[in-house]
Amino acid sequence: MSQWFNQPPPQLGNQFEQDRVLRSYLRRTLPADMLAAITPTLQELGELAGGELYALQLADRLNEPRLIQWSAWGERIDEIVVTPVWERAQRLAATYGIVASAYDQPYAQLNRVFQFASAYLFHPSTDVYTCPLAMTDGAARTLLRSNNQPLIDHAVPHLLSRDPATFWTSGQWMTESTGGSDVGRSETYARLDPGGAWRLYGRKWFTSATTSEMALTLARPEGNAEGGRGLALFYVETRDEQGRLRNIEVNRLKDKLGTRKVPTAELLLLGTLAQPVGALENGVSAIVPMLHLTRTWNSVMAVATMRRGLALARDYAHKRVAFGLPLSQQPLHLDTLAAQQAEMEAAFHLSFYLVELIGLDEHNTASPEQATLLRLLTSLAKLTTGRQAVDVLSEVIEAFGGAGYVEDTGLPLVLRDAHVLPIWEGTTNVLALDTLRALQKEQGWSVLARHVLKLVQTAHDPALSVPGQVAQRAIQHAEQWLSAHLADPQQLQAGMRRLALTTARATALALLTAHAQWSLDNEHDPRAAAAARRFASSAIDLISDDLDLDDAQLLVNEQLPQLAEDEV
Repeated sequence: MSQWFNQPPPQLGNQFEQDRVLRSYLRRTLPADMLAAITPTLQELGELAGGELYALQLADRLNEPRLIQWSAWGERIDEIVVTPVWERAQRLAATYGIVASAYDQPYAQLNRVFQFASAYLFHPSTDVYTCPLAMTDGAARTLLRSNNQPLIDHAVPHLLSRDPATFWTSGQWMTESTGGSDVGRSETYARLDPGGAWRLYGRKWFTSATTSEMALTLARPEGNAEGGRGLALFYVETRDEQGRLRNIEVNRLKDKLGTRKVPTAELLLLGTLAQPVGALENGVSAIVPMLHLTRTWNSVMAVATMRRGLALARDYAHKRVAFGLPLSQQPLHLDTLAAQQAEMEAAFHLSFYLVELIGLDEHNTASPEQATLLRLLTSLAKLTTGRQAVDVLSEVIEAFGGAGYVEDTGLPLVLRDAHVLPIWEGTTNVLALDTLRALQKEQGWSVLARHVLKLVQTAHDPALSVPGQVAQRAIQHAEQWLSAHLADPQQLQAGMRRLALTTARATALALLTAHAQWSLDNEHDPRAAAAARRFASSAIDLISDDLDLDDAQLLVNEQLPQLAEDEV
């Protein structure tokens, strides 16, 4: 019997020890004593991510959450059974304080850097368990800012618990059939019952991680005005002391393109007991702290997902031989992976700079300019990293050839799950319009332009002059375009996606360039500089000075032209 060739699969090692970008960033950003103190935890998470958890993820590939609506004796129970990976992830998330470390560590504004470094390592091997963790973090932050002391005392200790037995996760129920981003059209209403308790009635069309013990949700108290101002933010505990759902029915689990391990459900609220978090109006404003934080989670997890795909592709490139050479020695393959690595590194520095700004804001040490940057970059980082993740991971899948298309390699999962990143917590277009509102409201453009200039001026090495110039020119072009179109709302809206992506990519390039200079000076490592040069050679400035909306209208209109009888 002949011996057939079997291609060795890609493998992962310790994902902290093998991550040059993360480790270099932490060396630059953190005090030496803090870095020494947290490194053992990050090494443990890196070992789990590349070892036990990755193996469990591959073995658990075919399992998905299940909805059991009825007991054997006809009782409506609506029990959702999660996968073994999620069960393991829940315990580890509590034990390692993936949420709590932002609040209970002694590093002040740098707590967030430690937390997101941990989440970045934890995410890729846990089948998007970071989804409920993001919402839990956002709920804790929202409640702590609400001044509702009874709710804070009751719920926050559970959200920040390091004991798996007492740790809670939180849902975030806003999406209805009327719209995801346009929450002002919500049909869910709140009514006071005869006993003076609030009860919610409505249908939440898309609720992620529906197994959470609590949720924050929007509803309109009866008699309130239409639109976003008439909504209030409510706190809901999903089950009573006997474990039964509190007047909640689970219609179905959603059959999704990706994130299939996340139990996303359609819910009916049929008089669900709830408590107002704050005032009985302006609930959209009340939930903003949660949205800003979950958008940051989205950005960092996009980078983590890109990094996972590239780690697998790099390992495979050393093992796969084609036309007499490993892929890692084929110039075209090298060039392709290098371009994706540069995208990932730029996205990394943009996302983690946002994390730094959150830490400053939470400890009241942010300057007015840093506060403005936080508001602008929250939307910009999320919209650009979500798009980057889909593009990078599409290339990663292609880098494996046919093996990347075969489900039992576990590789297609990486691309499918990436597709949620530009959608969840605001699509690219919605966030581009958020950016426009922030620019118009706060006059933040000059702040951002000065920050980009300051970053590129730190790079004095001649090898970094081109990346710095590219970043500056893109920001200047964006500023000129914005000024020229402020009086034309149609052109302004049509071009905002291009402007937002250009601004985000230019800022990411400036951050990467500044870090590259530090790495040259302190680590004598030229790789970050190589990433900056490669990223600068990609499409940074995406602005079109000649947007033709008439052409756009023509291209999306598929109605056949009306022809005269003699032309038919």
